[in-house]
Amino acid sequence: MFSDESKFCISFGNQGPRVWRKRGEAHSPRCLRSSVKFPQSVMVWGAMSSAGVGLLCFLKSKVNTAVYQEVLEHFMLPAADQLYGDADFISQQDLAPAHSAKATSTWFKDHGIPVLNWPANSPDLNPIENLWGIVKRKMQYARPKNAEELKATIRATWALITHEQCHRLIDSDTPHCCSNSGKRSPN
Repeated sequence: MFSDESKFCISFGNQGPRVWRKRGEAHSPRCLRSSVKFPQSVMVWGAMSSAGVGLLCFLKSKVNTAVYQEVLEHFMLPAADQLYGDADFISQQDLAPAHSAKATSTWFKDHGIPVLNWPANSPDLNPIENLWGIVKRKMQYARPKNAEELKATIRATWALITHEQCHRLIDSDTPHCCSNSGKRSPN
């Protein structure tokens, strides 16, 4: 199971209309558009496997070890049940401090979940990064007005992701997602 967090902003992909002006009209009110320097955003945790996507978690605070373990408990475990049933699986996560903390490693060991050995500084190898990109592209024409509408748009778009899309993403990245032994990792 591949998992990670991603930030979604209200204004991504939505830069508004372009303004064409003639010489000398630089400060004319009809040529000016307001912009938001710090648009509302949400941070989302999600998981995927070749069987499809799991539950989403909208994070309310920075992800520290305690917050991350709550996400694992309340979102990763149910996602694993949904995607794998009683079958064994390997978890993949990047090496963010909360993910690689000793307490998080202990949490995984206590729950009997192996974690894929992952190279440092290689988030581009994680298929979920490509999935986040797909979700953001599908949302590029959405015009949420606030964080709640943004969350609803993310949920609706996430729900449209098929297990075939997930399988293709993982299959295209599989040669890169190998353990040190060179064997392909299960997803």
